[in-house]
Amino acid sequence: MDAFSVLLVDDEPEFLETLVKRLKKRKLTVHGVKSGEEALQWLTKESVDVVVLDVKMPGMDGIEALRQIKQNHPLVEVIMLTGHASMEVAIEGMELGAFDYLMKPMDIDELLYKLQDAYQKQSLRRQKIKKMKEVVEAGDAGN
Repeated sequence: MDAFSVLLVDDEPEFLETLVKRLKKRKLTVHGVKSGEEALQWLTKESVDVVVLDVKMPGMDGIEALRQIKQNHPLVEVIMLTGHASMEVAIEGMELGAFDYLMKPMDIDELLYKLQDAYQKQSLRRQKIKKMKEVVEAGDAGN
């Protein structure tokens, strides 16, 4: 598996700490923050491939954080997490550009599978953009 970076966003400290440890054991570069606001601040300083974002948090909720992440960092894939079954929130998240949606508590292997899929999608998109830029630059050089 390619190395890629993950930002976990969850207001439950024990859950966040446990998930960070479990993903680091699987050789991922992982960072955890406790709020949507912290996530947005962190993303202005660091690049990340995939964000795992809790839906229900005090302050800025996951839907608003998703909206701002996609606006400011459109290539970052976001997986929404919730302990509250709500199809409306899942649909809204997907409409706003979330890659996928998982219910808490989730199986770590299921999360890993979704992280790998999200990273693969993001990686392919970056490759397409790079190729398109090369074509444009080659065309400009010919003029």
